[in-house]
Amino acid sequence: MKNTAGRNSAQWVLLVAVFIIATCGLIYELVAGTLASYLLGDSVTQFSIIIGVYLFSMGIGSYLSRFFNDHLLEWFIRIELLVGLVGGFSATLLFLVFPLAVSFQPVLYALVGVTGTLVGIEIPLLLRILKDKVEFAELVSRVFTYDYIGALLASLIFPLVFVPYLGLIRTSLFFGLLNVGVGLYLCRYFAGEVRGVRVIRFGGVMILIAEVAAFIFSEQIMSFSETLAYNDHVVYSTSTPYQRIVITKNRHDLRLYLNNNLQFSSADEYRYHEALVHPAMGASGMPRNVLILGGGDGLAAREILKYKSVKNIQLVDLDPVMTKLFTDQDILSEINKHSLKDPRVTVTNADAFIWLKENKKQFDCVVIDFPDPSGFSVGKLYTTAFYRLLKTAMTPHAVAVVQSTSPFVAPKSFWCVNETLKASGFQTIPYHNYVPSFGEWGYIMACVPDDFHLPVTFPIEKKYISAAVMEQMLQFPDDMLAHEPLEVNKLNNQALVNYFEKEWGKYLEQ
Repeated sequence: MKNTAGRNSAQWVLLVAVFIIATCGLIYELVAGTLASYLLGDSVTQFSIIIGVYLFSMGIGSYLSRFFNDHLLEWFIRIELLVGLVGGFSATLLFLVFPLAVSFQPVLYALVGVTGTLVGIEIPLLLRILKDKVEFAELVSRVFTYDYIGALLASLIFPLVFVPYLGLIRTSLFFGLLNVGVGLYLCRYFAGEVRGVRVIRFGGVMILIAEVAAFIFSEQIMSFSETLAYNDHVVYSTSTPYQRIVITKNRHDLRLYLNNNLQFSSADEYRYHEALVHPAMGASGMPRNVLILGGGDGLAAREILKYKSVKNIQLVDLDPVMTKLFTDQDILSEINKHSLKDPRVTVTNADAFIWLKENKKQFDCVVIDFPDPSGFSVGKLYTTAFYRLLKTAMTPHAVAVVQSTSPFVAPKSFWCVNETLKASGFQTIPYHNYVPSFGEWGYIMACVPDDFHLPVTFPIEKKYISAAVMEQMLQFPDDMLAHEPLEVNKLNNQALVNYFEKEWGKYLEQ
């Protein structure tokens, strides 16, 4: 009876280990994919490659497990500690390497490959350890049941709990600690069956101490990494479920970066926002109700509030952290002139695509200030499906304007947006201006009626825009034109994302 009870107890200990292994393994994969999308953009591509590399590496690990013939429990515990070390420090290492590496992707995929190989060794070893304790049919079903339940748990808690509250570095370290904890517990539980248990335990304790220290000082590690990545002093940074927000400051300006991409510099953002807002507002006549999609920094709202005719502004931005930041932080709300606190402004945190589907109101002017279409999740907001929804939110004589990336760096991307708007039933007016921190930047106005007229005056407080400037902005030199037919951006092809990735990829490699 005692032997049977002992075997059952050992069996359950090992099955719980399977559950924790599966949870931790998938978390490391999700951390790598999320981190890659933060740093490299195009989350679909990054997640696809990382999942492929991880699963392939697990296959290699499963194959390599055949060469472990003796002392299986000892090897299992050692590998468990190695997984805790490599997976636990994965986010820390990748954030530190990113600003220093000439080519980041090989380091990323190599780390994913090592983690996947180690995880791939674990389950076959565990099956062989358990084979004398459980009947084969029951053994396989139990092991894979716990494995899949652990994977489900990881997929739920990662986006809902760990990324919002711990961030990527602490999340990977937390699960590294779980792996190491499992290894140390198995050392204790099976102390009589494991050779060199003291040495293994000592190694596990050292890893545990290192990860606890890194967990405690994770903010300092992240700050050091961002100091390497940005030329200026990082004054604020945070990870949200949607993006990495970083704000830097020097003697001359304050800059906002989302997922490593510059969104504005306080020294010249007025050029961008005046060019974005005032042509469309002027062409709309005397707009009363205005819709802003994106623009969570409140800078477009600041410009719109200069018009006395405006009674209501509906701002829809996905990230509540972003809008709260630019509402509550004095240094940021001073830049947007406290626009998000204005009683005429209603802020809604929602996906713009879903919000437009549910919206029943119509607006006299629409300002669309989304991030560039660097991935499919944002690219959907530049599709024919989105622009047809947009038409339902516009009054018959309303004008919309879309920020449309750089026509100099990415002419195919810019003119693809233009072709997509035209295919959606809009008359378009493309234009561009020079913003020192960005270079040449492009915008496209869109309306339905044929009697559209550009404004000839801008009777508001301004630094940059004028009728003469507007006339210049309408002229495109030959090097800002697309010299070939372009695809229309649709939900099922996302041609714009492919254009954008290729054009900006070449520019960033220079």
